[in-house]
Order: sequence, then structure tokens, then C-alpha cells
Amino acid sequence: MAGSITVRQVVSVVYCAEAAQYCIELPFYAGMTAQDALLHSRLAEQVTLPDPVQLGIFGLKIAEPAQYVLRAGERVEIYRPLKMNPKEVRRARAERHPVGRFQRGNQWRRRQEDVNLGS
Repeated sequence: MAGSITVRQVVSVVYCAEAAQYCIELPFYAGMTAQDALLHSRLAEQVTLPDPVQLGIFGLKIAEPAQYVLRAGERVEIYRPLKMNPKEVRRARAERHPVGRFQRGNQWRRRQEDVNLGS
């Protein structure tokens, strides 16, 4: 068959450090685990990884990376710990920019104008 296309099977290992983003594609082989992909990527030689390392596949955390067998085309993600608690961030933002029922906004003004016009 003329012009046949060969499909290269790969898995990706990605990590977003504070200073840079890393995306390393590795050749896939049957029986490859998430832990194998991390070791073969040699990412630990380029950047300091968090300890303990938490891995996931397309946004879903893996409980046992050494036991999770990868499929071709999957993306192994390395998660780093959060710097700030999301609840604290939302709370601080709400204090800086209050909205809702506790703030006298347009709805309160409109009601006050209606009350003043009615009397």
C-alpha cells in the first residue's frame, strides 16, 4: 500500500514548576506504569520534584503509580502542593470586594427610591 501512515505511540509526562513548564513525550511500551514513565522521563534530573510525588492521568489522581498501567496517548501529570488554601483565598477576596446581600448596591438604592417616592 503506497503512502501508509505509521502512528507513533507515546505517553506524555507533564509538570508545571513555578519557573517553567515541562512536557516530555516518551515512546510507549506495553506494561508501562505511571512510575516507569516518571523514571524514564528523567524529569527529576532537570527540576526538583515535590516530595511525596503525586501523579495523575488527565486530572484524576492515581493512588498507586507503580501499579497503574498506562495506555498509549495518556498524559501523566505531576502535581505540586498548593501554596495557599483555596478557601482562604476566596475569603480574602470577599473581604476586599464584598457583594451580595450584605452590601448596599443598586438593588438597595432602587428599593429606597421606591420607598421615598411612595411616601
